[in-house]
Amino acid sequence: MKHDITFTRLTEIDPTEIIHHMSDPRVAEHMPLLTFEWDERATANFVTAKEACWHRDGLGHWAILDNGQYVGWGGFQKEGDEWDYGLVLKPSAFGLGSRVSRKAIEFAKADDRIPFITFLLPPSRKNLGALKRLGATFVTEITYDGSTFLKYRLDTA
Repeated sequence: MKHDITFTRLTEIDPTEIIHHMSDPRVAEHMPLLTFEWDERATANFVTAKEACWHRDGLGHWAILDNGQYVGWGGFQKEGDEWDYGLVLKPSAFGLGSRVSRKAIEFAKADDRIPFITFLLPPSRKNLGALKRLGATFVTEITYDGSTFLKYRLDTA
């Protein structure tokens, strides 16, 4: 099957799709900060927060489409002076992670605002080969909102 990966704004996605996506226990398994029920209010707050990043920074998280169908969300969010990349795919699209990330990284390399990307991964993520193949290097372990994450960095210049 041919995959046509495109990015659009989260506001273009039916909130019910996001609720079903984020309520799947397979998604929550590697999201230590996901400690609440994902409902209409949580979805509205999430989309509003991600849109605020677009307004503040001119960049943010996208809804990710494969052949026009919503398969997850991800993109870049400014954390201090760093651009952090995140990706949360539906379980049916877990195999698209490298393909989506390569496309997002191509975007970052073409954007002068992004000299490097950071990645924060929970220690539960054991298969980090794809991240290393992209050229990311381990930086440190950090605590974010009370949870431990492994921080990686990829230079885009």
